[in-house]
Amino acid sequence: MSANKFGRVDAENNVYVFELGSERKVGQYPKVSAEAAMAFFETKFADLEAQVRILEQRIKSNVVASNLMSQFKKLTADLVAPNAVGDLNSLRTRVAALEAKINELSAQRSAANKEAAVAALKSRLDLAEAAEAIANQDSTKTQWKQSSEKMAELFVQWQAVQKSGPKVSKADADPIWKRFSVARTKFEAGKRAFFAGIDSANKAVRANKVEIVEQAEKLATGGSDATSEYRKLLDAWKAAGRTPGKSDDALWVRFKAAGDAIYAARQVTAASESGEQGANLAAKLELLKTYSSIDPSSGLEAAKKSLQELQKKWEKIGKVPKDKIREVEDKLRAIESRVKAAEQDQWRKSDPASIDRSNSVISQLETAIAKLESELVKATASGDKKKIDNATEALEARKAWLATVKASAN
Repeated sequence: MSANKFGRVDAENNVYVFELGSERKVGQYPKVSAEAAMAFFETKFADLEAQVRILEQRIKSNVVASNLMSQFKKLTADLVAPNAVGDLNSLRTRVAALEAKINELSAQRSAANKEAAVAALKSRLDLAEAAEAIANQDSTKTQWKQSSEKMAELFVQWQAVQKSGPKVSKADADPIWKRFSVARTKFEAGKRAFFAGIDSANKAVRANKVEIVEQAEKLATGGSDATSEYRKLLDAWKAAGRTPGKSDDALWVRFKAAGDAIYAARQVTAASESGEQGANLAAKLELLKTYSSIDPSSGLEAAKKSLQELQKKWEKIGKVPKDKIREVEDKLRAIESRVKAAEQDQWRKSDPASIDRSNSVISQLETAIAKLESELVKATASGDKKKIDNATEALEARKAWLATVKASAN
């Protein structure tokens, strides 16, 4: 006969569990030792406890899952009269305490869904207002190609929000869709009217391009510093469209000549900067050589301090030739990455969440090992070589895994 504070085994290997001041038979395990019979039903309790612990962890982690309540109900039913030996009263108390927490999570999800619906309506309203802004543009200043593309993009976004976004009530969504649809109709009508009067539009395009050319010619007197503004004028030229005849080509010749003058001045300036940037390159390479010995494994704080010194000196040196930027920046990033990786590794080892996950895995593996050891005892007692081999192989695998998890946690 075998017994502990949670149950006992009688002479016929009937196993009983103590609960609520009495005992209940949970099963019989013949032809094994009383200890093995007890261990079998203790393992069943461990399995139940593991399920409870997993549910507790999911709730603690605020897992968004619709089946939390179904899991709670199943565990509650499973714990009514389980064939297991252990502190069942404590396990039932733990499960009962989860119902309020699950209801709270459900309420939070409901509130989040309402917030999502409000956000979805706001997103649709933003699209409708953007469409109205396009439709209400001054037709004489509208870039029709760009605006058409933007309106089409807004319609695609509307379809995406409608298809994959949170559900909203039809009563709330229909008025916003009407605004969006009216704006699209208005825009298309305006576009048709514009292209019906293309002759007057061509005059506007030419006048616009004359102004762009004059601005470019004025910029040409400013030298190399005007390259950025010239690029903006180039974008404006491309957006302005073409006019029929040779006048457009003549304007382009003037515009390009202004750009050539600006870029020629820029080349002169670049040649002057080249020598300075070459010296900066040599200085940065020497700096990398000096600080190449930064080693976080020999002391993280010292490595971080050295890296800060390197970064400050790096910024003071200045620009290097464009074709060398990636080369020197990659070497600097490599040093920064070593220090960052060491910081992350240190954080991982001290992070409570990571430690909890490791402890959970360790606990599950230890439970599995205990179960496999019990199965090996039973297989050995029966003399079944195949079961012995299978249990031994599985046991060795779990022990190896447990050793690996413990090592990674240290």
